[in-house]
Formats: sequence, C-alpha cells, structure tokens
Amino acid sequence: MKTNYLIITALESELKRSALPPGVEIVYSGIGKINATIASVKAIHQFAPAHILNFGTAGKVNSDLHGLLEIGKVIQRDMNTEPLAPRGQTPFCLNPSEYLSSGEYVCGTGDSFVTARDPWLHSQGVDVVDMELFAIAATAHQYQIPWQSLKYITDDANENSANDWQEKVNHGQDLFIDRLKQLMS
Repeated sequence: MKTNYLIITALESELKRSALPPGVEIVYSGIGKINATIASVKAIHQFAPAHILNFGTAGKVNSDLHGLLEIGKVIQRDMNTEPLAPRGQTPFCLNPSEYLSSGEYVCGTGDSFVTARDPWLHSQGVDVVDMELFAIAATAHQYQIPWQSLKYITDDANENSANDWQEKVNHGQDLFIDRLKQLMS
C-alpha cells in the first residue's frame, strides 16, 4: 500500500487516529529511539510513503518558545562517547550526526526525560527536546524519504516536566491537524 503522507507519533494520547483527514496513515511508535526506529522501518515497508511527518510533544530549552513548532534540525543529545567522538556523534559511524528539514527550530533527541538545565544543549542551539525524532529522521534519510517534524511544547524541560507533559500531552492535536490540512492542500 502506498501513501503520500505517513505520520509517525509516539503515543495515541498525542494524536488520535480518528482526528486525521482521509488518506493519511499514522503509526504509533512508542517512546524512545529504538521503538521509533523499529516502527519507522516497518511503516516504510508497509506504506511506501512519499513523505514522513513526525508529530509529537517536546520540552522547551529555549524559554521564549510555545505552541506548535516546525523542526529544521535534529541531533542526538544523549550520544556521549567522549573521548572517542564529540557528544552528539556516534563514533566509527559514517551516518550524519544531524538531520535537516524545512523548519527553523533545533530538536535534541534522547532516551531520557529532560528535567534539568543542560549547558551542552544551549551551546548547540537546541530549542526543544524529544525522545524519537532523531531515529525517525535517520530512518527517513536511510530510505531517502523527505521528513518534516512538528512539535508541540508541553513543558519547560525542568523538574516539573513529567507533570506538565501529562497534563498537556493532547493539547497540540488540533494545531497539528490544521497544519496537516495546509500541507495537504
């Protein structure tokens, strides 16, 4: 089955299948980079998408931001093998250490919930943090499929993040659906 748009979202609580317009496929990856990679590969084989859209929630590192943001670059925030390679880069790996798309914001992906200030994130210009996008973008790159990501800010990436995220996990759905309809027109 071939689809023009494939949405990859971590959890159904972020984006309900029933809210999507006809002709759009969605896959729920689960949380984290491994789950996102497995789900992305399976979905690419199943749907042969022309475009991959990631929608999800994010914590903000840049305190000036709010709402729905389009990501333009994603890096790994938890790949730290110093001194073998600088933080963010996988040693002995020829794959890119960052992936680019059409947005303007920088996302740092990692398999941890950010609950404290990390100076490295600020030094890299990271605006928001998530737990899946780097894996989705890397998989899309591997299969030469264009990707876009829209992140809804749910929390301030601090000690209150878990509670704030749970309270706001579904608040970005309508904003995303409006943006999806614009992309499809």
